[in-house]
Amino acid sequence: MIARLMLPQKLRDRLAAEACTAFPRECCGLIEGQRAGDLAEVLDIHPVRNLAIEQDRFELDPVEQFRLMRAMRVTGREIVGCYHSHPNGRAELSPRDRENAGEDDFVWLIVSVSANAAMTCSCHVVRKGMWSDLAIEVPTAESRA
Repeated sequence: MIARLMLPQKLRDRLAAEACTAFPRECCGLIEGQRAGDLAEVLDIHPVRNLAIEQDRFELDPVEQFRLMRAMRVTGREIVGCYHSHPNGRAELSPRDRENAGEDDFVWLIVSVSANAAMTCSCHVVRKGMWSDLAIEVPTAESRA
């Protein structure tokens, strides 16, 4: 059962840049990583085309999602979750986010961004229909050893 997300600063910076570039639309993508015990470690992020027509929605392009899933098969890594931005919003689950969850222990990372590029992140996971917040940790030299 995932309780923590290890998110390196360089990937957090990439998320911020992607959210700022997409502003005022939502950006979205998939999170490549590994699971170990209660930890999901983010190894890379993969921007995915947002098919949603509305600016305040996201819909991952399934063609890109399946392409990435096939590529992951030979790496020993997996897609541990997805991310999207909330332009001029809060880094928290929206009612629509809550409705669209489908897979237990699939991480949802939300990035809030505004016109002045301020950014915060939150992370969530659903289990048996119940949402939980995940702690976001930045790896240190000790955690990588």
